[in-house]
Amino acid sequence: MATENNPKVVSLNVCTDQFVMLLADDSQIISLSEISTDILSSAMAQEASKYHQNNSGAEEVYLLQPDIVFAGIYTAKATVNMLESLGIRVEKFEPANTIEQIILNMQRTGKLLGHTDRANTLVANFEARLTDLTTGINTRPRAALYYANGYTTGGNTLAGQILDLAGFSNIASEIGIHWGGTLPLELLIMSKPEVIITGTTYPGSSRSEEILKHPALKPLRHVSSTDANWVCGTPHIVKAIEDLQTIHPDKMSTK
Repeated sequence: MATENNPKVVSLNVCTDQFVMLLADDSQIISLSEISTDILSSAMAQEASKYHQNNSGAEEVYLLQPDIVFAGIYTAKATVNMLESLGIRVEKFEPANTIEQIILNMQRTGKLLGHTDRANTLVANFEARLTDLTTGINTRPRAALYYANGYTTGGNTLAGQILDLAGFSNIASEIGIHWGGTLPLELLIMSKPEVIITGTTYPGSSRSEEILKHPALKPLRHVSSTDANWVCGTPHIVKAIEDLQTIHPDKMSTK
């Protein structure tokens, strides 16, 4: 039987899925979200495959009888309200867009699961790896994050933070886009970034992705990001940073 120090948990969010898998004992995990095994959404899709997946329905989750439900702040309010009305404890997490928020979410998850020492170790390893990755950067090549429909993200987003930590200058910030917004193709071309970072597309391209194939973009260097490492603010962002640094002039010689 679960105790206060060994709670049984259900996760309804792809990001909390990963925090739970990183810090919980296997015996504590009852179920993860239905997209926990999506390789384009979860950096731990393979690990998630050994657990039960739920469809985030209140009735289904209630019948699983968890001690704690991990959810995102954007998890369906009807589900959260129903579970809470039935006496189920729901812990809601905000998306982490900064290193500080990632660390706080790790520490909070560890405390909730009864594994604060494990969380402290994870945080220490994460911070040490970030220090290693961000040391020795002397130049900041200009880069653009560019997705379907000309969408881009600035420095206040998780993707923007990853780009900055990898040692690149984000042209979105130069033109006043600090969160998310549309970057017209003409402005992108005139900005002359040294590299364009795009997302990995799902099978079967859509019309919204045609802009990424525009002839004017061919002379520019492209890198396809591994979306799963960029989706959630977890320690897995270090892999996204590592991938970007394979083309950074100050880091290429150390790889």
